[in-house]
Amino acid sequence: MRRREFITLLGGAAAVWPPAAQAQQPMMPVIGYLSARSADDTTHLLAAFRRGLSGSGFVEDRNVKIEYSWAVGQYDRLPAMAAALVGRPVSVLATSGGDPAALAAKAATATIPIVSTFSANPVESGLIKSLNRPGGNLTGVTLLTALLEPKRLGLLRELLPQTAEIGVLLNPTNPPAEGQLRGVQAAADTMKIKIHVLRASTDPEIEAAFETVVQQHIAALAVAADPFFDTRREKLVALAADHKVPTMYHFREFAAAGGLLSYGIDPIEVYRQLGVYTGQVLNGIKPSELPVMQAAKFEFVINMKTAKLLGMKFSDNLLSLADEVIE
Repeated sequence: MRRREFITLLGGAAAVWPPAAQAQQPMMPVIGYLSARSADDTTHLLAAFRRGLSGSGFVEDRNVKIEYSWAVGQYDRLPAMAAALVGRPVSVLATSGGDPAALAAKAATATIPIVSTFSANPVESGLIKSLNRPGGNLTGVTLLTALLEPKRLGLLRELLPQTAEIGVLLNPTNPPAEGQLRGVQAAADTMKIKIHVLRASTDPEIEAAFETVVQQHIAALAVAADPFFDTRREKLVALAADHKVPTMYHFREFAAAGGLLSYGIDPIEVYRQLGVYTGQVLNGIKPSELPVMQAAKFEFVINMKTAKLLGMKFSDNLLSLADEVIE
């Protein structure tokens, strides 16, 4: 039989294949991945997410599709992005970048399952009923990032015990911002220091904040945990170096990029768990049956190369507390 005749026969066979048999072919499920961050600054976290998915038997483009939407720190874009994914429709929504994306997803659907990362306490923010019994269609993992501002301020104060004023950079458009400010202010009152609150939700405002730090001779700066700041990691680290400002951050990524200090959770494990939960939901488990998990691994990182450039010296106590010292 000639090749052309063989192909024609195959085509004819497909044309008369019973409709019922064609209908039995399962459709590939689709994950709607909604992030307040960007693809560029989360490459390693996406890899962890995919590892978690594979643990539940799902591999991207083999037996599951993923539709990505990135807000790149512009939270006002999230509601429309969430609505578009819901209209796709998708089998499950996985959100990253903390509360901004989770809140947008929750507002977009009350029926499609949602698995999220949370910046702070998802009960207080109204996302779930309780950690053990989330209720509704949403569950996930909390990074605790917004709740660790007092700890970061304390570590920065220990580095500069004689300073009377520390700057705090906040994004006012981030839903947990008010809670972050309350926590920082309470910690500052306990330490008997003054905090200078600087607010930024755009690139020019970030630049203006550093100019203020220099002009007002503020000794150090604590950058509050925020997905927008995550997307501007290189910019923040560069500005701190250019202006010679000792700066504390919330993820190791900042210290690895040249930031002086960081204290926070290990996001890689959180994103792996996000993938695990997303896969379990695809396998039929309801979000209400999956308790919200909390990050358990914390990292205090010191970049000694940056410290030398700034002329900073660390006490033996701070060095002993560090989980990692980057030389």
